[in-house]
Amino acid sequence: MDRPDETVKFPSCDAYFDTIQSKKKLPLSLQESLTAAFAQIPVSSFPDVPNGRVIEIPGDTSVLDAVRILSKHNIRAAPVLNPECGAPADWKGRYLGIIDYSAIILWVLENAEIAAVALSAGSATAAGVGMGAVGAVGVAALGATGPAAVAGLTAAAVGAAVAGGLTAEKGVAKDGLTAADHLGEDFYKVLLQQEPFKSTTVRSIVESYRWSPFVPITLDTSMLTVLLLLSKYRLRNVPVIEPDKPIIKNFITQTGVVKGLQQCKGRDWFDYISALPLSDLGLPFMSLDEVITVNSGDLILEAFKCMKDNKIGGVPVVEGPNKKLVGSVSIRDIRFLLLRPDLFSNFRQLTVMEFMKTIGSTVSDSGNGLVKPPLTCSPDASLGSVIDSIASRITHRIYVVDGDFEVVGVVTLRDVISCFIYEPPGYCDNYLASAMDKLEEKGAGSVDTS
Repeated sequence: MDRPDETVKFPSCDAYFDTIQSKKKLPLSLQESLTAAFAQIPVSSFPDVPNGRVIEIPGDTSVLDAVRILSKHNIRAAPVLNPECGAPADWKGRYLGIIDYSAIILWVLENAEIAAVALSAGSATAAGVGMGAVGAVGVAALGATGPAAVAGLTAAAVGAAVAGGLTAEKGVAKDGLTAADHLGEDFYKVLLQQEPFKSTTVRSIVESYRWSPFVPITLDTSMLTVLLLLSKYRLRNVPVIEPDKPIIKNFITQTGVVKGLQQCKGRDWFDYISALPLSDLGLPFMSLDEVITVNSGDLILEAFKCMKDNKIGGVPVVEGPNKKLVGSVSIRDIRFLLLRPDLFSNFRQLTVMEFMKTIGSTVSDSGNGLVKPPLTCSPDASLGSVIDSIASRITHRIYVVDGDFEVVGVVTLRDVISCFIYEPPGYCDNYLASAMDKLEEKGAGSVDTS
């Protein structure tokens, strides 16, 4: 599996953002005034996280315990503490990065492949699957048979349970998909209870899967910078630091910003923009044939793999040639696979619809027996109604459907934020470049733009 280049800087332009801006039918004078206003608002004015305390996860926490923490606090990501830092003088030594469900999905998918083949040979322990680096299980002889061969297979070579199966030579897991079909709870015994999987720490995932970049800002940074980071630059969250103290003061998310915008009702500029139909704001951004969907009969791990491959946080579940919406699955739902293995007796054959129904039967507010029916709106919906719908639920997207409930588009939190700002000429080159230089001097490190 390819790893992001750890030296990548902010991109100089973003086709998505430029296209959104070009489609907006807002008066330029309004955009300039609003952007200038956001540039004057300091981050220190943004509300603190609930209870005024940022949830942090120690780097030596197990993957399963990390998922429990995220689920308990109903959050998607958290900064990871360096367990070896002692009493650091600044935040550089205190934090390793950010753990989120995206990185956890990468870990689960990759190790699902390894675990499936390991089980076909005996057990993960007997197979000698060593962590080394997450995502590689050694370079031992491929010509061997039995457990020794498993130790010589990389996850990419195995290609087992998720990608459709690659043939492993010499009689070990001739077809990874077939080998994994009836693993059931044995899969969890390997992935969550046997070594080396159960001892995988949050630290190893953060250091191996740099999906969510650690790009802190300071209390005097403008909200315009935050809005650009969360829209144009695709970050899902931005930690706020105090340079002279080794702690994260606040944690600003896309969800938090959209909820903040909702509270601006009654102000002329917000009421004007929110009353506009989506089409006047260039939304939905993607055309009908660009919307990524999964079918209800697909395997649930295929749905998670789809999200991973396309670097998206959720997909609509559809049926039939016209893509009629019947549900949705988000990247956050991976927690159910890890926290409730008892719900899935035939893990490898579990379809998306079966997954939704199984979870729906255990969730009291699931409504129709699925995991919370997806949010929808019509193509001519106003931006204000979309903001109200998204802000009322912890979700990152709303699906645009026609009269027959067929999916014709999707509007994300990133899209909503993009409607309220544009990037002043030279702002990226001057302000953000300068800010990144300062952060790198303090040890923020590289930026992953995935």
